[in-house]
Formats: sequence, C-alpha cells, structure tokens
Amino acid sequence: MAPNFGRIFRKTATGREGEWFFCLRHEQVEEGPDCPAKDRLGPYPTRADAEHAMDLARERNENWRNDARWNDPDPDGDRPDHGGHHPGDGGFGGGFDGGGAHGDG
Repeated sequence: MAPNFGRIFRKTATGREGEWFFCLRHEQVEEGPDCPAKDRLGPYPTRADAEHAMDLARERNENWRNDARWNDPDPDGDRPDHGGHHPGDGGFGGGFDGGGAHGDG
C-alpha cells in the first residue's frame, strides 16, 4: 500500500488560539492557526508583541551582522568583501530585514 503523502505533508496551519503570529504573506497579525507556519513569525504571547515582529527581526539581524563571533577576520585576505553584510541579507530567504515575504520588497 502506497503512503498517503497528502496526510503526511499537510499544508494546514499549526498553532492554538491565544497564540499570536505575524503573517509574512498577508503582512498582518493573526491569532491562532490561520496561515501555514512557513508564512509567519511567532508565536508571540500578545498581539502587541506580534505587531512588533518585524522590528524584532530587524534588530536581531542587525545584532547578528555586528556580532564579532560571526565576523571573523580574514587573515589571508582571500574572502570576498561583502561590505559587512552576509550572503542572503535581503528579504525572506536570508534574513528578515523588512523585505517582502517573497523577497520582493
């Protein structure tokens, strides 16, 4: 009997009522399991926290970019200079910096 991949790889949202999320696709705060996890940040304990999800993500990205533990010196001088930024900085795929959910912002 063939496995039921539709059941294994459901695209249903997960979460509970009372949990708050910021939906990247709709760019709005949502309560509970409205959208798939791949399209949202959270859960957050309050609506207000979810409203500031993008600010928190930007702050965390900036802290990461400036963290000396992730910016090792290049003793040989053979690494390309990325101007202090890391590959994938723009948009959804490599960090949340205010770009659109699909890297279009």
